[in-house]
Amino acid sequence: MVRITEDMVRRRAEHNNCEIFSLEELSLHQQDIERLEHLDRWCRGLRILYLQNNLIPRIENVGRLKKLEYLNLALNNIEVIENLQGCESLQKLDLTVNFVSCLSSVESLRANVHLKELFLLGNPCADYQGYRDYVISTLPQLQSLDGEPIRRVERIRALSGLEQLRRRVLEQEAEQLQRRDTKRHRNPKDTATHAKEKEGSDDESPVCEAERLEQEREFWETPCDFSPESRLEAHRHLEEKRRQRNTDREKKTKKTRSLIAEDGKMLNVNEPKLDFTLTEDEENNSLQLDLHVYRHLDTSLMEVDVQPTYLRVTVKGKVFQLVLPAEVKPDSSTAQRSQTTGHLLITMPLAHGEVKPKKLPERKPLISHSNQSSKKHSRQWLEVDPSRRCCVDLTNIAAAALPASPLPQKPQDVSVSKDFIDNPEVPPLI
Repeated sequence: MVRITEDMVRRRAEHNNCEIFSLEELSLHQQDIERLEHLDRWCRGLRILYLQNNLIPRIENVGRLKKLEYLNLALNNIEVIENLQGCESLQKLDLTVNFVSCLSSVESLRANVHLKELFLLGNPCADYQGYRDYVISTLPQLQSLDGEPIRRVERIRALSGLEQLRRRVLEQEAEQLQRRDTKRHRNPKDTATHAKEKEGSDDESPVCEAERLEQEREFWETPCDFSPESRLEAHRHLEEKRRQRNTDREKKTKKTRSLIAEDGKMLNVNEPKLDFTLTEDEENNSLQLDLHVYRHLDTSLMEVDVQPTYLRVTVKGKVFQLVLPAEVKPDSSTAQRSQTTGHLLITMPLAHGEVKPKKLPERKPLISHSNQSSKKHSRQWLEVDPSRRCCVDLTNIAAAALPASPLPQKPQDVSVSKDFIDNPEVPPLI
């Protein structure tokens, strides 16, 4: 039995910061609630209340909701309209597809002077002769019944024969109650007893799948009366099937995929069904695996395990395993994720690859071919690359330290006359 709890109401009040004392609208539909309670004390400010598609058999504990304007109780097990006199602001009441057979109980809605709309479609009382006229004459404040507006002519006609309509409705109510009692006594077997017997039979002998399907088909195809009891029985049957399905799901162990063959060899497995590309990088002497992982998948949901002979990547619990064509170094392997495509690139250096020497840059020869022919018979000195010298060159220190001496200037020619006689005893002029 599902009860209305404070936690349930708070979870339905997320739009109001989970505060229930100031809640104005509450939706508790499809919760399999079997009793209406606590709401008149926790949520007194409610204006709209949705309780459709539950198992509520009676209207109760709503008399303190003075501000309630709309109450939806469609698809429940209500048989009598009652306990709504305290809802002073009630304007709309929906009781579609219930089991209201006591049509005279609508007289309790006279105190709801603001009631404008009433829905009683799908109830046994809606099939009574004079149903619409009786409701219109009983509730003069109504403006719409079952979605159809009430005209003035209908109201005048209904008020003219109110007493006769009341007698006719009471007679039909008595007939309906008698028919229901007869049908109830016709099937005296209780639902709980039937469930216990069924459980006992299941315990004594296991039912095969074919017999279970036959029982299921017989349960749904057997005609029965539409009543609160039959609705409860169908609900409990569905609950039992759901519980049994969950139990079978828990018992059923998922078959684990084998990653190793019987002879001990690793298998190629691709559970996530991802595209991949395995290439060999000859320059870096390594293998590269490009795994096309989903672009928006979080990196924390992936695990990479590199072994010398195989590679294993777990993506959201699904295993991708690949046997490598050559042995690799797991310690030197790297994994990188692309930020644009989301692909996973795994680089694995080869453990026993071909060793290739590095190419050195070409050096310019110190002696050209032309010089060799000219200096074939001459003495040759061994020269060392100047860049390889580790000591200081002292050959150019003097030339670099002393300034260059100026060359002596040649004196200018002086014209000498013909009459000049050079006397050696006379010293030259400086």
